[in-house]
Amino acid sequence: MTKIPFATVGFDLDGTLLDTSRDLGAALNHALAHIGRAPVPDTAVSGLIGGGSRLMLGRALELTGGAAGIDQDALYPVLLGYYEANIAVHTALYPGGAAMLDALEAAGTRLALVTNKPHHLAMKLLDALGLTQRFGWVIGGGGGYPLKPAPDVLLAMAERLGGGAAAYVGDTTYDTRAAAAAGIPCIAVSFGFNDAPPAQLGAAAVIDHFDELVPALARL
Repeated sequence: MTKIPFATVGFDLDGTLLDTSRDLGAALNHALAHIGRAPVPDTAVSGLIGGGSRLMLGRALELTGGAAGIDQDALYPVLLGYYEANIAVHTALYPGGAAMLDALEAAGTRLALVTNKPHHLAMKLLDALGLTQRFGWVIGGGGGYPLKPAPDVLLAMAERLGGGAAAYVGDTTYDTRAAAAAGIPCIAVSFGFNDAPPAQLGAAAVIDHFDELVPALARL
């Protein structure tokens, strides 16, 4: 068995552990249709994700005609309501995700899920996919910590799970910046919703498939 030098490994959710792009895109386009805007193409949705769903909505408004005159505080619940009602229609683990989680658990690694997604939606999604029990701690937006790239939630992660060395896995600069500020290494996934070329995210390592995660952790 590969020895992993981290007691705790945390994961981002959207674009890292799970491919949520199609369900997020459907909710986004529902909100845009609500104000008479054209839909965002499926191929463009992943580029709008990162930093939370409010930022995603703002980026979509700019892309489809601008945000001037739009009451985003009123439109945001339209997006969230549709998403919550259709949260796991297309969403799934990225390839190799289940085996990777099994391998980490077999190595005795404690797992956390740390996301900017609203906490109740993160819990509902994990429950729907039968993944909740995999994680010793799940924390999302509104759970009492500032959103990433603030480091607070990553500083709390290892402490919540018993201390020791920790690493984080993410897909955007929100993740790598939060990890750097928290003083822990971050592994970036190239298959996620990258907001910069993967090699330029500032990660300690980049992986192209979850089969590569455990070896990458072992090398850090």
